Amino acid sequence: MKGKPMHRKTIALLFGIVLSFAASASDGELAIHDPYVRLAPPGIKTTGAFMVIANAGGKDVTLVEAESPVAQTVQLHNHINENGVMKMRQVSGIDIKANAQAELKPGSYHIMLIDLNKELTEGDLVPITLKFSDGQKKVIEAPVRKLQMTMPMGKDMKPEDMKH
Repeated sequence: MKGKPMHRKTIALLFGIVLSFAASASDGELAIHDPYVRLAPPGIKTTGAFMVIANAGGKDVTLVEAESPVAQTVQLHNHINENGVMKMRQVSGIDIKANAQAELKPGSYHIMLIDLNKELTEGDLVPITLKFSDGQKKVIEAPVRKLQMTMPMGKDMKPEDMKH
């Protein structure tokens, strides 16, 4: 009879180990693709960070916070159309549906880096910590990129019309 209580403890211990492996496996369910930070013009102390967050898991998660040592303030933002005017607004979270992805991109959801501690240069790597509603944290390094501004061409315009 003495062996039975020990047997139960062993089963409980093994069950706990299995659960901890299952919890750590969920860390791999979120993946960050193509992160980058937009190069800010000289003298501008605010910029945005962009990326694709893929959720291979079976449950929805929400990006609830981001941090970076390069900025005094880091916020989650979205652009909204308010009476025909595009405005940027802080949001409390960015949802990443199960087996789907969320694209953080210019003109949509993004991470704002506000009051930069130093001027960033093209090629710098910006560390960003992403915190999710399920307790996961992802630390990434996003390269600083210079984004080219393009002018939309009219429907009758051809690239050769742009030459001087």
